[in-house]
Amino acid sequence: MNIIKNSNEPKVSGGSKGLMIFKLLPYWPLFLGLFIVAVVSAWIYLQITPQMFSAEAKILINEKKGAEEVNLEDPMSSNLSKKKSVDNEREVIVSSPIINQVVDDLSLYATVYAQGFLSNQVMYKDAPVRIALQNPNTLIPTKSKVKFTYTKAGVVIDEKAYDFNKWHKTPYGVMMFQKSESALANDDRTFAFTLSSPKKVAATIASGVKVAEANKLSTILVVSVLDENPKRAEDILNGILQVYNKNAIDQHNLLAANTQNFISNRLLTVEKELLDIENKLQKYKSSNGAIDVGTQGKLYLENVSVNDQKIGEINMQLSVLNQIENYVRSRDLTGGIVPSTAGINDPGLSQMVKDIYELQLNAESLRKTTGENNPAMVAYNDQINKIKPQILQNLRNQRNSLAASRNNLSGTTSTYSSALQSMPETERNLVDITRQQQIKSGIYTFLLQKKEETALSYIANGSDSQIVSGAEASEYPVSPKRKMIYLAAVFGAGILGIGFVAAKEKMRRNIMFQHEIQSLTKLPVIAEISANSSPNQIVIGSSQRTLIAEQFRSLRTTLHYLGIGKQNKRLMVTSAIAGEGKSFVASNLAVTLAMTGKRVALLDFDLNHPTIHHKFGIKQAKGISEYLEGKASVEEIIQDSNADPNLFLLLTGKLPVDPAELILNGKAEELLTYLDEHFDYLIIDVPPIGPVSDAYAIAPLCDATLFVVRHAYTPKVFIERIDENIKLNNLPNPAIVFNAVAQRGYGKNNYGYGYGSGMVYGGTYDQKLIQ
Repeated sequence: MNIIKNSNEPKVSGGSKGLMIFKLLPYWPLFLGLFIVAVVSAWIYLQITPQMFSAEAKILINEKKGAEEVNLEDPMSSNLSKKKSVDNEREVIVSSPIINQVVDDLSLYATVYAQGFLSNQVMYKDAPVRIALQNPNTLIPTKSKVKFTYTKAGVVIDEKAYDFNKWHKTPYGVMMFQKSESALANDDRTFAFTLSSPKKVAATIASGVKVAEANKLSTILVVSVLDENPKRAEDILNGILQVYNKNAIDQHNLLAANTQNFISNRLLTVEKELLDIENKLQKYKSSNGAIDVGTQGKLYLENVSVNDQKIGEINMQLSVLNQIENYVRSRDLTGGIVPSTAGINDPGLSQMVKDIYELQLNAESLRKTTGENNPAMVAYNDQINKIKPQILQNLRNQRNSLAASRNNLSGTTSTYSSALQSMPETERNLVDITRQQQIKSGIYTFLLQKKEETALSYIANGSDSQIVSGAEASEYPVSPKRKMIYLAAVFGAGILGIGFVAAKEKMRRNIMFQHEIQSLTKLPVIAEISANSSPNQIVIGSSQRTLIAEQFRSLRTTLHYLGIGKQNKRLMVTSAIAGEGKSFVASNLAVTLAMTGKRVALLDFDLNHPTIHHKFGIKQAKGISEYLEGKASVEEIIQDSNADPNLFLLLTGKLPVDPAELILNGKAEELLTYLDEHFDYLIIDVPPIGPVSDAYAIAPLCDATLFVVRHAYTPKVFIERIDENIKLNNLPNPAIVFNAVAQRGYGKNNYGYGYGSGMVYGGTYDQKLIQ
């Protein structure tokens, strides 16, 4: 058996991309419709989706590290200085108390809308009416937008009028409507408002506020927010920063006030004690005439006075420690004044007292807006409970240390006192009174100094943070991005269309493309024949220059690559199933060959369902059946085709009962041998190889085989079996003709399902014989 090897199969520039384009071209109305729907849908989406503007502000945080905060020589100064870090302040800025305050200040729980064609536009400063609630926390949220109109006198809701600048009891709470300066006298637009829970609004704003460092080495925080109204976005950011700074100042002043109150109370006590001692000294000198003491007495007196002053300071520190302990052990840390740590030379204790107080303040602020089981509340309580034991342990350690120091000083004082006992009684009494006076005077002077320092802290009561730039909104919306939406819509429509086409083509069980044939069989596709749209079955003639006529001429040229020529004249034409156009191909190919001046014989060996006589409009007469039965000679069955003087027909004649056995009786070979001597080409139309086996009986008598595959008709399963059938039944030099390929695309020049232009006219095939 001779098999043709494809040594130079036609290639296409663009490969699979070009193939995909030609597969999609016929579906251009689908893609056009999808693109139109996608663009319209994107436009509607942009109309109903609120436009979001971005506002941004910057604030400088004066970050204080632990080493920078503590002054060991003056521990009291650290009591008024709050430790700050960028990470902590970032969380403070978006904390619930600050956001809640901004919501209340700007009345963000009430939103006014101007109703449009497809969407509602948020109004803020430009709203004709401003809405205020007497108690925002008790408002009843609206389930939907409440429509209203406004007049010169007031607002009309559900045909009920409400005057401006008066409190009115409404179904949503006690409300006041204020006419805005921007309200127009004649504005026929439809307006609406919504009321939302302040907590819900605050939570929404907090989730949308973003706080980030300007860069890794900077302590500048960039605060940004998205909102439908650019002016409202700016006011929200400015409000957050203002409330943040105000809270910082208030906390600073509160700590200073607590410290000053503590010092003032101590000053009153020490002042009274100092006056009592001075009066006692005056009376003693007057009554006893004591004017001076001896040099040794002065020395003892000075030493004792120093020790007593230190003991007094220790007693004051112990008093401070007792107040701190009482404060820490109390259940409600905010119930009283925060004890001052003045005179306590332990910056760690001062910091822990400040930390626990600030944590309790934050917890109390959060408790007003959340429940006890809120994760933030639980976190605050856990931190407080962790710091309390540390403070108490520190207090115990310091109390023990101070007690030891006091006992040591008391022992030294006792020694000096014993020495003073040897002095005259009057002189000794005078030394004791003077010593007490000096102690109280030193404590009084120390407290006065600290009181002045605390008072000075009120002067520099500005926030430790600085607003670098106020809020500034973007000029154009940042979301949704119009170009991206349109691009995504068009891209999605394209993907949807490609997916639809791919799924549709994948679900087809019939051959649609030439590359499918090439993937299912090794046989070369030597020609594509376009679908015949005319009623004529013979589509080629000497004066015809149609596309399909040119395709048959190209097929004629390709035959010599199958070995058809002077020596090998017999070409068998078959198909997998009936209806694929094998007789149509055989008839027109025979006419094409006859047009070259060669004598061509067209044999209708389809003894089951002949159609050649219909193609040429000739009635059946004696034919191949009669010859095979011995009832007619060769000369009797050869007829003129009436299509070309060089083309002759051998029709089937009367259909036999057993065509397969009739073909195998030996007469068929005699017939073909005779025709070889009188004709240049023999085109043999045989039955399909699927339903009957006649083609396999004739195949050994032929030189080449044209296997006709019809577009959108031939099942893929039959193509998969071609190679196996050829191997088992020895079909000679087989090649495929892709028939009835529908013209596709925008014009008639874009047709077919092949590569490139869609049609292979033939390629360069080497005739290699492989036994």
